[in-house]
Amino acid sequence: MKRLDKGSGYYRAASPETATFPPLAGPVQASTLVVGGGFAGLNTALGLAERGQRGIVLLEAGQVGHGASGRNGGFVFGGFSLAEAALLAQLGPERARRLYLGTVQAVERIRQRIDQYRIDCQATDAGVLWVNWFRDPEVLRRRQHLLAEQYGVDWEWVPKEELRAQVLSTRYHDALLERNALHFNPLAYARGLARTAAAQGVRLHEASPAIGLARDGAGWRVRTPDGEVRAERVVLACGGYLAGLVGRVDAAVLPIATYAVVTEPLGARMDSILRTRAAIYDTRFAFDYYRPTPDGRLLWGGRISVRDRSPAAVERLLRADLARVFPALEDVRIEHAWSGLMSYARHEMPQIGEIEPGLWLGQAFGGHGVAPTTFGGDLLASAIAEGDQRWRELGRYGLAPTYKPAGFLAAQLNYWWLQARDGFKDLGERFSQR
Repeated sequence: MKRLDKGSGYYRAASPETATFPPLAGPVQASTLVVGGGFAGLNTALGLAERGQRGIVLLEAGQVGHGASGRNGGFVFGGFSLAEAALLAQLGPERARRLYLGTVQAVERIRQRIDQYRIDCQATDAGVLWVNWFRDPEVLRRRQHLLAEQYGVDWEWVPKEELRAQVLSTRYHDALLERNALHFNPLAYARGLARTAAAQGVRLHEASPAIGLARDGAGWRVRTPDGEVRAERVVLACGGYLAGLVGRVDAAVLPIATYAVVTEPLGARMDSILRTRAAIYDTRFAFDYYRPTPDGRLLWGGRISVRDRSPAAVERLLRADLARVFPALEDVRIEHAWSGLMSYARHEMPQIGEIEPGLWLGQAFGGHGVAPTTFGGDLLASAIAEGDQRWRELGRYGLAPTYKPAGFLAAQLNYWWLQARDGFKDLGERFSQR
């Protein structure tokens, strides 16, 4: 029987968690209040606790990891949503390199936390393959050269013959392997961060939406349905699930949907499609991404849309995408399907920093968020606890308005245009081979 679900049911089933955190009730005093229990908020709260800070409170409207942090594909790799070439052009070599390498170091930080705090999140440390949908290898060559020359990062060339021995599809040509990468159950990791933060003195409250934010002398006052927090400072880390607390903060991001499905256990069929444990995504703008799970399933994701579709609609769309790459799985049973909202800024970079005295922000991590949220949480924690000014490196990427609702239409039209461009390129290559 299908168990299609609106949230990330597969991740919940794969990592049952009995620990919960009570809703906020009554008044509470805090040094720092974090609003949002996703990766950005959890990394900030834990980072503060690791630096010896006390009086930290975290509010989550649903459950820890409810949003994009607990629904994503589970890829852990360096970089931002903004392409490396664009980052270099906008910031110059020194600043671009520092920021990019901050996310690379965040991958190591995630490994270290998994080990140090014994977080059981089904981590698979096998790298990530960037596979070429097109015959022209130049897109791979350019990126490989740029990463090596400007960022000091080496991605390994995987020729077509070797790739097809690992990924048994005629759809792809060559590939690059990002070896310093892994994949995991993101919801289990989020829960592990929450449990660790609580053990270090952070007060976490689920089912506690922040419904009001106001100045309170030199600090802030945040209301929930059944309680109130008075805090010296507040960190807004709500991602695509906006709290509606500060208009210009919400206006600076577009909640954009992406989709994922998980198959039934494949058994011996897995060897007919994959002989690698690496996670995989392709070179198109609207790329597929997928990975084998430790229990023998295939997790498949893709598409970008302003529409948060039903599980049945997600299954129909992604089944067709999956069958285009692996025709042998055309009849595979899909047991889980869901959508989730990511927060995107117009400039495709995170918005991190102090937007007014005592009011901090960490959002807009887009579809490339596991390592950047770790990096961003570290920047925020270090700034608050130690006065670290590294967050100012991101000063160019502020609260640029997205002009909703027109911004949704513009984003969808841009997506369709880029998708069509890739389609025309694909057709051109196929025609030229005839």
